[in-house]
Amino acid sequence: MPETERGKHKIFLGYAPGVGKTYAMLDEGLRRKSRGQDVVVGVVETRGREALEGQLSSFECVPTLEGAGLPAMDLEAIIQRKPDAVLVDPLYAADGQRARWVEVERLLDAGINVISTMDVRHVESLNDKIREITGLKVEDTVPDRVLREAEEIEMVDVTPTALINRFNRGDVSLDATRSTKHLKWFEEGALSALRELALREVAGRVDQDVQEYMKRSRVERPWATQDRVMICLSPTRSSLRLVRKGWRLSQRVHADAVVVFVEEKAADEATRKLIRDDFTLAERLGMPTKTLHGDAADEIVRFAKENSITQLVIGHSTKSGLGAVLKGSIINDLVRQLASIDIMVVALDANKG
Repeated sequence: MPETERGKHKIFLGYAPGVGKTYAMLDEGLRRKSRGQDVVVGVVETRGREALEGQLSSFECVPTLEGAGLPAMDLEAIIQRKPDAVLVDPLYAADGQRARWVEVERLLDAGINVISTMDVRHVESLNDKIREITGLKVEDTVPDRVLREAEEIEMVDVTPTALINRFNRGDVSLDATRSTKHLKWFEEGALSALRELALREVAGRVDQDVQEYMKRSRVERPWATQDRVMICLSPTRSSLRLVRKGWRLSQRVHADAVVVFVEEKAADEATRKLIRDDFTLAERLGMPTKTLHGDAADEIVRFAKENSITQLVIGHSTKSGLGAVLKGSIINDLVRQLASIDIMVVALDANKG
């Protein structure tokens, strides 16, 4: 028998309860139904909201399994029913003994498309950052790979001011509405920070889609949809000044930055110490580091093209003018091979970082 094609997953992502994720998901389901698709509800938590219950009346709802805690999807009934798509709200909750995202993966493996909802606070890798912003620890998280493997992520957005107004009118339903511990979610500063995290998550996904398209289409010239700064360390002198210059540039243009060292030959202890110091500063400033192996010019060109670098920061060559003529200059090579990338050459003081 031919292998079942995996279902497609669309996630409606919000930055806080009340932005309208569930309504957006149901609207998507209605659009698909109007195109003739068979769409059913696996589970939607209405929490007594009449408008949502009214929208649900337009769908066939597969009966949920009742038990301790929240209603759980009847996974076997849905798989046996085999609709074109199933609505799941929210993605991060627990279905009995299993996390709901685990159940969703089983539906996808069965060839059923899934449309679901979640807030950015439930993204696993953001758990510590969410706690810093709100002071609350989120227990139910969803692995980053679930978002990464989804075919589509759509952000549902309103301004923090509009969301606060909804909350004050009582239009936002929480597990413990207006309880003291949840009030922190609805402070304007916290909402603005959460909104930025959600926007970054969606922007990162868009960027990932662009990169995949460029690779499939063999597009070599970077598309400047987002600036990326590459800081190339010197193997012979401290590059602390270089790292700081590159970081300031990335902050000025609101770009991601990466610090790269190319190891052309086995490094001695003095070189390793220089690179450790440079990497330590980079990591303190929040920039990832990468060590490459091979010819410096070739590796820098390859990395820059593969990662759509738009701006490159490098230290001034140590070669004399005559040496550059006789042996060639790495900067000349980079200028020639990376004509579409801006290159900043930084003077390095041999005695200072």
